[in-house]
Amino acid sequence: MSRKAPTFYVFHGEDEYSIKAQVNEMRQQMGDDLNISEYEGSKISVADVLASARVMPFLSDRRLVLVTGMLTYLTRKGASKDSKDQLTRLMTELPSLPESSRLVFIEYQTLSEKHPVLGLIGQDPSGYVKVFNPPKNPIAWINKQAQAYDVMIEPRAAAALAQVVGEDLRALDNELVKLASYVGRKGFITEKEIALLTPYVAQVDVFEMVDALGQRNAQKTTALLHQLLAESDALQLFGMIIRQFRLLIQTRDLLDNGTATKELPKFLGLPGFVADKLARQVRTFDSIDQLEHIYRHLLETDVAIKTGKVEDVLALDLLVAGLAG
Repeated sequence: MSRKAPTFYVFHGEDEYSIKAQVNEMRQQMGDDLNISEYEGSKISVADVLASARVMPFLSDRRLVLVTGMLTYLTRKGASKDSKDQLTRLMTELPSLPESSRLVFIEYQTLSEKHPVLGLIGQDPSGYVKVFNPPKNPIAWINKQAQAYDVMIEPRAAAALAQVVGEDLRALDNELVKLASYVGRKGFITEKEIALLTPYVAQVDVFEMVDALGQRNAQKTTALLHQLLAESDALQLFGMIIRQFRLLIQTRDLLDNGTATKELPKFLGLPGFVADKLARQVRTFDSIDQLEHIYRHLLETDVAIKTGKVEDVLALDLLVAGLAG
């Protein structure tokens, strides 16, 4: 006897891209949208969700109901008595959903192992749970995704793409789609294509240049500056440098006020790998006062360029010579 399909699902975790891909796969299996309903969990009652899941499907054997954020909403800190009552009702009625139901709870964060609905799924075969966490090795994910697009990517190119884009799977996928379209079916993606088509590369080189600046290595700083100028517009590059020092000041301030390194991505709004690099780089500068002095110098130079007092490339040369010397 074949095992019955689950009637309710919980997809949760930090990997929003993969959750959406899983949900889209379920959508495609439905064919058309006649038997698909979507709800925002904080704006609909449990009673209405359950009623929707119990509606008989039209010319199909399944009905897909997608609910985003309800499980975290019902168990939020300071939840009202009504929310607690609704959670109790949900727990009571989920096991009795009809076989045609495909009720999917979507949570773009990892639920506690103690969440009541996860506990219910552990006891009830009609429930299914899957945790979606970002891959620990984005390079392996890049290789697999490249195969899905029927292209090959050389190891150094995959590593470069992972370095410049980070752990954001949506951004990685967008870049891979662009690269795959460029090289064509059965094509081969190399570092050349990454440098040509991926807009993040210059920012990575800015990191390296600022490292050299912090180490007072004038020769290396100047060489990297002119390498960047050969690849980027001077004003665009200057904007990247200003942004880099603004982030360094924010990072130094957070660390000086007791923020743990692992908390930096949340406060800075940046991928983990970028925040880690900032935390390492900021230690090459003596203090936040030094960083603020450099930042003021950058802003003064920016005004001088924009008011025509100095030519942009010359201004960058003078700036680097003054700061790295």
